Amino acid sequence: MARGSAAPVVVAVALAAVLLLLVAPAAEAAGQKKPATAARREDVPYIRCQVCERIAREISAQVAAKQQALPPSKKVPEIEIIDIAENVCNLKKQEADWMLRIDIVEKGDRLELVDQDEEGHCNSECKTIERACQEVMGYADTDVAEFVYTNKPSVDQLIKFVCKDITKACAADPPPVPKDRIPGEPFAAKPSKDAEMEKIMRSMEGMPGAPNMKMYSRDDLMKNNFGVDGDEDDEDDDEEEDNLPKNLGNILKNKGPQKKDLKQQVVKQIKDT
Repeated sequence: MARGSAAPVVVAVALAAVLLLLVAPAAEAAGQKKPATAARREDVPYIRCQVCERIAREISAQVAAKQQALPPSKKVPEIEIIDIAENVCNLKKQEADWMLRIDIVEKGDRLELVDQDEEGHCNSECKTIERACQEVMGYADTDVAEFVYTNKPSVDQLIKFVCKDITKACAADPPPVPKDRIPGEPFAAKPSKDAEMEKIMRSMEGMPGAPNMKMYSRDDLMKNNFGVDGDEDDEDDDEEEDNLPKNLGNILKNKGPQKKDLKQQVVKQIKDT
């Protein structure tokens, strides 16, 4: 990394991290208990087939969107289709944003995935969908990508291939939902600025200084634990640049008065909120 490019990246990472803290959900700001965020594994059998169908629809739609951006004579590269298939079940990737717009609703003795107009907070239901998605896909992502690249299937053809031929996710009807099942949390729409900031954070993955970025609490910021892990400053500039996220606090203090002013502004803004 060029010496002149390290500081701007660090500042961008720091600002993004702070902005996420400043737009924390209202429930947390009010001191309310945060909803459960662990996947409910016991719900997976009831939604497995529906999730599989969503996977096929999403892969088809995302590949079609890429194809529309290309000249008619060109084909979406297979590696890009593989990326979609690999990431469609990973909430840390943009390809899995579809999970954030689904609510799990209990209807009689079955669970139904209901589309929402906007993204919601990712709590236990969102994580349950991710869990079901990962169980369905397993190691089939490359096979699915190859099938899409080679055959250019319709949505229905892809659903059949993914859900009946290769994964068997829809080979049988789901079992009835127990009458004593505890309902999941209600769908809570996410403020638009939160959704936008999270997309920015995901898009920063892979940038220099960003892959191992951490989120810090208000307490850490107030105590000046702004990315400091307790290690002494590394005097070797090359090593410092290789460990930008780890030494974020030290870099902000030592790169000059401009970075120090930034940190002071951050802490002041936290105190004022």
